Amino acid sequence: MAVHILVVGAGAVGGFYASRFDAESAHVSLVCRSNYDAVREGGLQLRTHSFGDYTFRPREVYASIDAAGGAPHAWDYVVVATKALSTDGGAAEFVRPVVRDSTALVLVQNGVDVERPFRAAFPHTPIISAVTVISAALEGPATVTQFRWTRISFGPYVEDLRGGAETDAARTLLARGEEGARTMAELLTRGGIKDAEVYDALHLQMVRWHKLCINASMNVSGVLAGGRGNADMVRDPVLRAHIEACMHEVLEAAPRVFGRALPDKLATPEAILRSTERNTGSLSSMVQDWLAGRPLELEAILGNAVRLGEAHDAPMPRLHAMYALLQSAQAQRAREH
Repeated sequence: MAVHILVVGAGAVGGFYASRFDAESAHVSLVCRSNYDAVREGGLQLRTHSFGDYTFRPREVYASIDAAGGAPHAWDYVVVATKALSTDGGAAEFVRPVVRDSTALVLVQNGVDVERPFRAAFPHTPIISAVTVISAALEGPATVTQFRWTRISFGPYVEDLRGGAETDAARTLLARGEEGARTMAELLTRGGIKDAEVYDALHLQMVRWHKLCINASMNVSGVLAGGRGNADMVRDPVLRAHIEACMHEVLEAAPRVFGRALPDKLATPEAILRSTERNTGSLSSMVQDWLAGRPLELEAILGNAVRLGEAHDAPMPRLHAMYALLQSAQAQRAREH
């Protein structure tokens, strides 16, 4: 029997991965707000580096989360692919109408510690954390362009990475999360994604932390540098040196945060920089948001990272400085508008 998947946030990342779930095994529906009419009428248009051009027609398109909550069936997986703009639990409460006892939450969001508000809101719901490496943009209300990369990593979420699951209820919840992570990866693999990966809870959080090398180093710098793309910046010797130093700061903090070093298989700063050089012609989502006057994922990407580092005696002064500057710039913009 096909599983019912609801993707909340049909932007570039959510729309791309929604289109790649195996159609025979998954009934995929979308919650669209600003682009509801366009997607409902013509589907989602995909222009991709990896799969060519095609149209994805979801099983159902909903204009609101409440409408999706009225579906005649429970949602097996609710994929949250919205921006991680809230750290106070607002995003978790937003999806409450579609969460049932049989539902698993899949968080495809940037930053670190983004799962905590969802666990507080849904203590008995399995949470699957997901980390992507993709360059994509929403170019028009129903057109997604994928420029490069498709990697997505899944793993179950547990609050205490060092203590693990110590009760029967916690072990059951963890087992459901592990099963869900495997299912997500399998459905995408059948849909053509060759690098959908599954990890245990600790390893997945290390992968999430490692992505700060891009999000907290490059993307934030792109905003502070005046709206520059990552490939453009890494060709500038001064900016390249700054970005590389930020990356090393992130990696050097990891052993204190996690109690062990990051896995050797994760890309080095030098490898990330070389790969970034080839991704020309695109802007990070944070730069796109800044140029469009939209709120930034500031707390999820920078604030949480800085606070976690400080809590584990691993200060990151470069990231702290960028956090202070960008927090001020965003507040100043809000006052002016």
